[in-house]
Amino acid sequence: MNEQTQPATVRVFIALAPPDDAKEELARELRPAYDTHAQMRWNRIEDWHITLAFLGELPAETVPLLRAPLAELAAHHQPPRLVLRGSGSFDDRVLWSGIDGDLDELHLLATDVRTAVKSCGVVFEDRPLRPHLTLARARRGDRSSAVEIAAGLAGFTGRRWPAERLHLVGSNVGRSRGPIHYRDIEAWALGSGYARGA
Repeated sequence: MNEQTQPATVRVFIALAPPDDAKEELARELRPAYDTHAQMRWNRIEDWHITLAFLGELPAETVPLLRAPLAELAAHHQPPRLVLRGSGSFDDRVLWSGIDGDLDELHLLATDVRTAVKSCGVVFEDRPLRPHLTLARARRGDRSSAVEIAAGLAGFTGRRWPAERLHLVGSNVGRSRGPIHYRDIEAWALGSGYARGA
């Protein structure tokens, strides 16, 4: 044990990410809202993701334990084919895009991810899966912007795409006063075990 009084931690979640062209398709729909609702705290497009399991703050030494089980799991799950569709808001403040497509496969993947994490001894809040991309957050006191933008996106349906990789992601939440940024700790191709005939 080193001399630090508290072990280093990292804020972690496991997610899927739409491909760039699917994100650009939605971003084009959002462009007018970027101008008319500049006061919203917009997430960076490169950070858009579908959370399968939010693990919270973990000791840094715990993270490597997740790699082998998640790699094995990813190899034996076919990529779900998904669609960005519609929009809504949580608590009238958090703007999101909905997810459609192979939702049974998506829920199965999330269940298997959470089982794998628990098998590593990681304790986390096992919330029900509500597949979505978080796009922006309204500032306190602004309860109309997210609702208004969501209404404008209600009819949006993007193209169908395969979720090709399972991402183990770390974030800088709580480490700076700037915007939240995410980084891949590691990512694994989904279905690679099938490709080898396994």
